[in-house]
Amino acid sequence: MQLVLYCIFLTPAVMPPIMAQISDPKIAFAYLRPACVLLTREPTVTNVETLSTQLKEVNDATLQQLQEYVLFPLRFVLKVPGPKKEKLVQAVAEAMSHVLENTCVQSWETLQGLLSELCLCLCCPTDPGKPADTSEELKLTVLRCLDALLHAAYGDIVFKLFEPIMLPGMGAAISLLLALGEKEKSRDIQAAALKCLQALTLQCDCTQEHIVPSSEERRTLGGTMASFLPGITTAVARIITGDLRKGHAVTVRAIKVWSRTVGLVLEDAQLQSGESCKAPSLELGRIGQLMVPRTQDWVKSTVEKLSSLLKKIISCTSAHQHWRVRLEMVELDDHLLARCSQSLGECVGLLLESLVGAVSDEEPRVRQRCEVALREVSHRNQTCSSSDVTGKSSSSAPTFTDVLSENLHSLATSLPRLMRTSDDQKKLFVLNVFLGYLKVLGPLVSVVLNSAAHLERISKALMQVLELDVMDVRIVEERSYAATIETNSGSKDSHNAHTQRKHFLYFTDEKIFSVLMEICRTLGYYGNIYLLSDHFLDLYQESSAYRKQAAMVLNEIVRGAAGIAVATQGQNLEGQVLGHSATKEDLKVAVVSVMEEYISLKNWHLITVSEETDRDRQDQQLLSPSRLLSISNSNVSNIETNSLQMIPSSRGSQSPSSSTSTIHQLNSNIWQLCIQLEGIACFAQALGHDFRPLLMTSLYPVLEKAGEETLLVSQAALGSMWDISKACGYPSLKELINENSDYLLNDISLNLQRLSQHPQAPRVLTVMLTHSDCSLLPLVGDIVQDVLMALDLSYDHTAALFCSVLHALMKALARWFPSSCERTGESGRSKQTTQKEVFNIRQFLLDQRKQKELAEGIGIEEDDTDDLVPPPVECEDVEDLASPDVKAELPSHLSITKDVMERCIHLLSDPNLRVRLKILDVLEICVCVLSEKENELLPMAHRCWPALVQRLTADDPLAVLRAFRVLCTLGETCGDFLRRRVSKEILPKLSSSLARQAPISAKAGPVYTHTLAYKLQLAVMQGLGSLCQRLDLGEADLDAVCEASLPYLSCRQPIRLQEASLSVFRHLIQVDPDAFWFTLNELHCPSSYTPPHPDLQPVQLNGMGRPRDEFSDNVLKLLREEFDSVAETADQPVG
Repeated sequence: MQLVLYCIFLTPAVMPPIMAQISDPKIAFAYLRPACVLLTREPTVTNVETLSTQLKEVNDATLQQLQEYVLFPLRFVLKVPGPKKEKLVQAVAEAMSHVLENTCVQSWETLQGLLSELCLCLCCPTDPGKPADTSEELKLTVLRCLDALLHAAYGDIVFKLFEPIMLPGMGAAISLLLALGEKEKSRDIQAAALKCLQALTLQCDCTQEHIVPSSEERRTLGGTMASFLPGITTAVARIITGDLRKGHAVTVRAIKVWSRTVGLVLEDAQLQSGESCKAPSLELGRIGQLMVPRTQDWVKSTVEKLSSLLKKIISCTSAHQHWRVRLEMVELDDHLLARCSQSLGECVGLLLESLVGAVSDEEPRVRQRCEVALREVSHRNQTCSSSDVTGKSSSSAPTFTDVLSENLHSLATSLPRLMRTSDDQKKLFVLNVFLGYLKVLGPLVSVVLNSAAHLERISKALMQVLELDVMDVRIVEERSYAATIETNSGSKDSHNAHTQRKHFLYFTDEKIFSVLMEICRTLGYYGNIYLLSDHFLDLYQESSAYRKQAAMVLNEIVRGAAGIAVATQGQNLEGQVLGHSATKEDLKVAVVSVMEEYISLKNWHLITVSEETDRDRQDQQLLSPSRLLSISNSNVSNIETNSLQMIPSSRGSQSPSSSTSTIHQLNSNIWQLCIQLEGIACFAQALGHDFRPLLMTSLYPVLEKAGEETLLVSQAALGSMWDISKACGYPSLKELINENSDYLLNDISLNLQRLSQHPQAPRVLTVMLTHSDCSLLPLVGDIVQDVLMALDLSYDHTAALFCSVLHALMKALARWFPSSCERTGESGRSKQTTQKEVFNIRQFLLDQRKQKELAEGIGIEEDDTDDLVPPPVECEDVEDLASPDVKAELPSHLSITKDVMERCIHLLSDPNLRVRLKILDVLEICVCVLSEKENELLPMAHRCWPALVQRLTADDPLAVLRAFRVLCTLGETCGDFLRRRVSKEILPKLSSSLARQAPISAKAGPVYTHTLAYKLQLAVMQGLGSLCQRLDLGEADLDAVCEASLPYLSCRQPIRLQEASLSVFRHLIQVDPDAFWFTLNELHCPSSYTPPHPDLQPVQLNGMGRPRDEFSDNVLKLLREEFDSVAETADQPVG
C-alpha cells in the first residue's frame, strides 16, 4: 500500500534515473491516473509531456490493457472545440504515437475515431479537402501517428475500413494524403504521406509485421479501391513526373503507391472470379453510387487511361539519374506483369518495353533484378503457352514471344524517327530497349528474323541510324607523307593514340554508338549467320548510301557470331545454357564471302584525295582503261554507279563525276576503306588462328592501305595489322610480315612486272621494310633490284612512285645496320673536350719553343730519324699486299646503298620538287649508311657534289633546307675531303645569304618565325658551326662565317636565331679560341685588363668602356660560358 501511495504522489522530477518499467496494471493505473486527470482538466503542453514521460515507464503489455484509458485524455484534447496551439497538438500526436507503436488497436470505434481525429488535425477547418496551413513539424508528427495507427489495427477490424459505408471517410483521408504528397514542399512530409497511403491500402512494405489478407479480403479491398483508382493514379503520376528536385526517395515511394494500387484493383485473379462485377446493394442508398463495379467495359476504359499515364511515368523514370528510381520501375513492371498481365491489355507492351530497357542498365543491381524479373515473366509465359497447347486454357491472348516480336517490329519502325527527333538520353533508352528485346528473345531471334518484314525493318533502321557525317574537311586534309606510321614493333600505343572517332549524323554520344554495336553483335550471336551476312551484303551492294553502315553491321555481326564482346552470361531466360549459333566453318564461309566483296577492285581502290598529288598522277598514268575494265568485270551501268569509287584511268580521260569529286564523296570513300579495314581485323579476331590461311588473300591489300597517303586510311590499316597479328598469334608486326614474306614478296615481284595494273605494289614493299628487321634483307634483295631496274627504265613515270620505296629501304637499312656516323661525331666531341682539359700554358710555351727551333734548323735530324720509322702495318694491309688485284666484296646492305645512291645522283636534278626533296632525304641516309666504308663513300660523294651544289645554291628554299642537311651529314662523314669544296663553292654564298637576311629578321615581327626564309636561316645557322669545326676550315673562312653570324647575336633577332648564333660561336671557339676571344672582346669587353708588370704595355680593346648595347647580353653569355670571364658592367639601357 505504501508503494502504491509512493507511486501516486511521486513526480518525474524526483524519480530515480534508472528504474525498471512498471508491469503491474494496478500500479501502472495508479501511476498514470493523476496525469490523465490533470490533462483532462488542463490541456497544456506541459501536462501532455508529463503524461508522455510517464507512459514510457510502463511496459508494452501493461500499456495494452490501459490503452483506452490513456488515449482518452489525449483524444479529449483534440476534441475540445476551438483553435488549439500547434505545440499542444504536436505533443498529443507524439504521445499517441508512442502508445500506438507499442500496442494494438482492437476496437473498431477507436480505429475509426482516431483516424477521423488525426485527419482533422491535418486538414483545413474551412475546406476539409485541403491540408491545413500549419507547421511542417506538426504535419510530419501527425502523419507518423497516423502511420502508427494503421499499423496498430488488429485482426479483422482493419477490413471494416473498406466496407461500402466507409467510402466517404476513406475518400476524404485518401484525398488529404494525396494533397499532402503532391503539394507539400517538404520531402519528408511527401514521403510520410505516401507511406500512410500505402498503409491505408494494406500495401505497406516496411519491416513491421502486416496483416496478410485472404483472397476474399483482397477482392473486398480491390472493389473499394476501384472507386479511388483514377484519383490515386492521376495524382501519384503527377508526383512521379513532377519536379526532379523533390529527390529520389519521394519518387520511389510514389512509384510503389502507383504500382501497388493498380495491382490491387486490376488483379487478374479478382477480375476473373466474376464477383467483382456485382452491382452494389440498393440498401446503401447514395453511398452505393460511389461504388464502381469492375466490369469488362470499365476495365477497358481504365486501362486506356492508365496507358497514357504509364507512358509519362516511363519516359520520366527510365533514364532517371538515381539508380533506386530505375530499380523501383523494374519492381513496378514485374509486379504488374505478374498480377495484371491479362487485364492490363495494351499496357503490357509498355511494361515489357520498360523492363527490357533496364537489361543494359549501368547499375549492376538494376540489371540483376531486371534479369530475374524477365526470367520470371518468360517462365510464366512458357507455362501459359503449354497450358494452351494441352487444352487446359482457352485463352487466345498472344504469347510472350509474339508480344516481344511485335514490340521489336514497332520499335524498329519508329527508331529512325526517334533518333532524329529525341535527345541523347531518350535515344539511349530506346536503343537499350531494342537491345533488351534481342537479349530477352535470345535464340528466338533467329526465328523472328526469318520473318522478311522483321529483318527488312530492323536492317533499314540500322542503316538509317548509323549514317555517318562525312562533311568534316579535316578528314580528307590530313595526310601521311611518311609512307606509314612509324611505330615500335613491340607496342600498339601509337596506333591507339591516333584512332579517329566516327561522327554520326543523328547522335554524338559515344554510349549510343556502343549500344548500336552491341545490338549488331547480339544479332550475330543469336541469328543465322548465313541469312544475316547475305542480307547485309545485298544492302552493301544495293546502294552506296548504305555501304558504310552495312559494312559496320557486318563487322559486328561476325564478331557477335564468334561470341566476342557479347553481353551474355551463357544462359537464356529459362536458365538453359546456350551455345553459339555459328560454328567455325559457318563463320569461315561468311568471312570469305564478305572479305571478297570488301577487297574487290571497285570497293578497295577508291579515290581519297581531292586533287592530283604526284603519287596519284603516277598511279593514274600507269592504269590503262581497257585493263581496268577487264579486271573489274563490270558492265557500263556498274561503272556509272561506282564512278566515284574507281581510280580514273588516265589524266586525259577522267569521268565528270571523278573530276568534280566533292569533300562529301571523298570522306565517304575514306570512311568506307577504314570500316572495311576494321572489318578484316574483326574477321581475324573471330577466326583466330584459323584466319592464317586467309592471310594469303587479305594481308597484301591491308599492307597496300597502310602505305596510303591519307592519314585516316593508313592509321586504320596499321590498326588492322596489329589486330590481325594478335588474332593469328604473332607477337608483333615484324613476325606477321616475316612469317608471310614469301608470298608477299612473290606478289610484289609479279606486280612490279605489271606496274600498270598494280601501281600500289611499291607501297606494300615500303610497309614491309618499315615494320620488318634485317632477316628480310636476303629475301628482299632481288625485289630491290627489280625496283631499281623499273626505275632505270622509266624515270619520268615512276620516280615519284618509287621515291617512298627507296626512302623506306634506306631507313630500314640504317635501322638494321647502325653506322658509325653518329658515333664519330660523339668521339670527336669527346676528344676536343679532353684536349681542352689537358691544355695548359706550360705545354703551349714548350710547343712554341720547339716550333721556333725547327724553324731555325735545330733538331731536324732527330725528327727525320723519327720520320724514318715505318708505321705499323695492319692485318688488312698485309692481306691487300698478298692479293692486290682482289677487292673485298661489299656486304649486301652497303651494295644496295651504293646502288640507291647512284640513282639519287641522277634524280637530284628531277624537275619535280617533291621528288628532289624525297631524294635528298634518301641521300642523307645513304651517306650515313656508307660512312663505315670511306673508300666507297668518298667517290660517291665526289659524284653527287655538283648536283648537291645546285640544290644548295639555285633551288627552291625547301630544297636548300634539305640540301644543307645533307651537306652537314657529309661534313660529319667525309671531313677533310670536302674542305676545299665547301670553302670555295658553298661558304661564300651561305655567308652572303645570312648577311642579307640579318637586317630583315631583326626588324620582322612574330609572324616572321612561320616563314620559309626564317626556317632556312635557322637551319643554316644550326648546322654551320659544326660544319666549320668538322671540316677544320682556314682562318679566312672562319672570319667570313664569324662576320655573317655576328649580326645574329643581336637581341633584336628572334630568340631561336640568337640561340643558333651562340651555337655557331661555341663551335668556332673550339677551333680557334684566341681569335674569337679577341673578336668578342672587340665587340664588348666586360672588364679592363691590368698588366702584371709596369714595364708591360696596357691592353687596349675596342670593346672596353662601351655602353651596353644590343650585342652585350649574348657576348657576355659566351665569355662567361667559354672563357669564364667575370662581367662587371653596370646595367645600362640598350642603345
